[in-house]
Amino acid sequence: MSVDEVLKKLEAHGLILKEKKRNGNDTGFQLRFKKGEIVNVFDNGTIDVQGKYRGPTREVLGLDSARPTQEAEMRKPSRRVFVVYGHDDVAKTQLEAMLRRWDLEPLILDQLPSEGQTVIEKLEKYTQGDVGFAVVLATPDDEGNIVGKQDERKLRARQNVVLELGLLLSKLGRPKVAILLKNQEKMERPSDIQGLIYLPFSDDVAETKVQLAKEMSKQGIEIAMSRL
Repeated sequence: MSVDEVLKKLEAHGLILKEKKRNGNDTGFQLRFKKGEIVNVFDNGTIDVQGKYRGPTREVLGLDSARPTQEAEMRKPSRRVFVVYGHDDVAKTQLEAMLRRWDLEPLILDQLPSEGQTVIEKLEKYTQGDVGFAVVLATPDDEGNIVGKQDERKLRARQNVVLELGLLLSKLGRPKVAILLKNQEKMERPSDIQGLIYLPFSDDVAETKVQLAKEMSKQGIEIAMSRL
């Protein structure tokens, strides 16, 4: 609000202006009223209430009513979701489309600016920011077995997927990381850490939706049922 808007609002509530002048630093105006209220209105729009009856004066100006709303907005979990994936482009596209339908912002590593950084440096940079959840898409891209036991060969996720999974667990914590396993009955799980969230993922992603939405909801990220 401008100084004139502030003055008009206060006078409408019965405050009587005693003095209006530029402040000592010439950064705004100071309004003094007859009962001792002092209101500083700075040129950048900031308003500071001093003197007597600070509470009622702030309430008239709507300052206290705005603060809880701003604080509540700041406390809202981020709707940015980091996505880790392997070589299955179809599965990645399905997952990205699903997240966008849920009004979330998927962070896809190869769609983010590199700025000369390595893949791991990019991942570290973007997980330091405002990220509310991570989804690791583990698809059967590799094969492996214990040395000498080729009959125990199993499908595995790419090594980069397992490495990025570990970094995300460290950055965000286990409750905020979900692992989607494609063809899970044929795949070796990328980790034996207890408490990880493993969900099935198939070409028909319908069975994944409700479970993933529930996990996100536990972290405060609400998903509208109409979008499932």
